[in-house]
Amino acid sequence: MTAQPTGTFTPLPGSAPFARQVLAQAGMEARLLLRNGEQVLLAVVIPVIVLVGAVTGAEHLGLDLTHPPVDVFTPGVLALAVMSTSFASLAIATGFERRYGVIKRLGASPLPRSGLLLGKVGALFLVELLQVLVVGAVGFALGWDPVLDPEAIGSALLMVVLGTAAFAGLGLFLAGVLRAEATLAAANLVYLLLMAGGAIVLPASSYGAFGHVAVWLPSGALGNGLRSAFVAGTLNVHSVAVLVVWSLVGAVLTARTFSWE
Repeated sequence: MTAQPTGTFTPLPGSAPFARQVLAQAGMEARLLLRNGEQVLLAVVIPVIVLVGAVTGAEHLGLDLTHPPVDVFTPGVLALAVMSTSFASLAIATGFERRYGVIKRLGASPLPRSGLLLGKVGALFLVELLQVLVVGAVGFALGWDPVLDPEAIGSALLMVVLGTAAFAGLGLFLAGVLRAEATLAAANLVYLLLMAGGAIVLPASSYGAFGHVAVWLPSGALGNGLRSAFVAGTLNVHSVAVLVVWSLVGAVLTARTFSWE
């Protein structure tokens, strides 16, 4: 048997390991989100504007807050940032990917459908990390003084994961049953309604009688959960239960209705 000449190689056709495929897909999805001006507006600019406006204008709102406004509003705006990315941005991006056949073409690649979904989820967490850094920095600049012991940080991370799961399931459901333009309109409408009346930025107690309903919404559960973590340093069990239920609802709806093209 003759030896191979120096500098040659033996081709080894085949797909990359599953984990490497998911990481590559997550990186690509994150770059696409951040290159889109509308998505950056939803992900970073709007939450920062809401935080600065709420903190600086708190004294004119007549709210009965038991803690400094910045300590109340910053966790709520972090929750808003999670909702911006995992619901509105994901729904809009996925809706137009379906319209232009992007998802259909990815289905012909070695990346399985589970890898595509995991890549999208990974991209959400990458963007959310950026959001936490930006919103957190603005909050600290405004005087935010959160509880940062291990229990508080663990509770906040759990809330972010559950909130991402809940809103991502609902976002994919919306993108899977509506046309791209309808998804754009519906996602933005739901986002604005939850931002204004979903007890996400403001505590549920600020909504009067409706606050008892708002705590059962995914927005209210996520907002209250992050406020409990950063203000009191405790895990809000009610918020955990509500977000788990919404996560299951979104997953079931998406699994039964999502169309890949």
